[in-house]
Amino acid sequence: MTTPTTPAPVAPEHTENVENAIELKEVEGLSQSRIVRRRFMRHRGAMVSATVLVFIILLATTSIGWGPLPGWWKWTPQDMPPVVNGGEPTMSFTGGFHIGAHPFGQDNIGRDGFARVMRGTQQSLLVMFVIGLLSTTIGITVGALSGYFRGRWDNLLMRFTDMIITIPVIMIGAILGRLVGGASAMVLALALSLVTWTSMARLVRGEFLALREREFVDAARVAGASDFRIMFKHILPNAVGVIIVNATLLMASAILLETALSYLGFGINPPDVSLGNLISEYQSAFATRPWLFWWPGLFIVSIALCINFIGDGLRDAFDPRQRRIPSKRKMAKA
Repeated sequence: MTTPTTPAPVAPEHTENVENAIELKEVEGLSQSRIVRRRFMRHRGAMVSATVLVFIILLATTSIGWGPLPGWWKWTPQDMPPVVNGGEPTMSFTGGFHIGAHPFGQDNIGRDGFARVMRGTQQSLLVMFVIGLLSTTIGITVGALSGYFRGRWDNLLMRFTDMIITIPVIMIGAILGRLVGGASAMVLALALSLVTWTSMARLVRGEFLALREREFVDAARVAGASDFRIMFKHILPNAVGVIIVNATLLMASAILLETALSYLGFGINPPDVSLGNLISEYQSAFATRPWLFWWPGLFIVSIALCINFIGDGLRDAFDPRQRRIPSKRKMAKA
């Protein structure tokens, strides 16, 4: 009778070597963009979040229309049809899924909750994307100039950045929101972009300080490339991974900032609608008609979580040190 033998423990160095071999075998012959895409698509949380975010964007833009384009929903945010069922949501899951005339309910004057939430989602998404784009552009420009030229440029730009960082963003945003209060979401986004670029600038500066000392930069200088060509054609592509990840996190914080300002009355004001504006307007109805408060809050949380999970997936995709734990079958094959 043979006694079963206990397998010898695998040394950590051997496991790491096998993992590295599997990683190299999987990406061998692939371009950098394809490697990043494959890693991102393997991140389940990021892929689910991207699907949910695309669904929210399509739902918000097609339901009530966008600009001159009409939507498929029969009510607009300004319509005031008669109150049905005491304003309670008509969406039901008993006896099969049923949407009804007002799935998110109605307020006390009959306005459709679904139409207003979709309009608020449109405005909040617009603010989020504009702030993400403009703040990233400003941050890249300031950080690149500061990190590449150093010296006077670095001192001047970083002291200006530090001055903005020392002032609470919510306070600066409230002042800018009050100055442009009642204006369009685009104007509010442009104003908030002036105070949300500081973290991006410091991050890009650090990347440029490290990359400017690399050999490919010296080779570009010897070849006669100008400073701006070296900055934006040689150094910037090597820092794009960190920039993209930080841009997604910046967009998540932007929608929360817009929500907070609108809730406090310093952002998008009536008659226009945003998600924060809806929460502020219906906070008194939380005890009697909580559905008016739940739906805007649900969309805010969903959008912020989706952006954060997408940023987490991009971080894992761009960082070569982030490796998936190989399965036992792959370990055995290796």
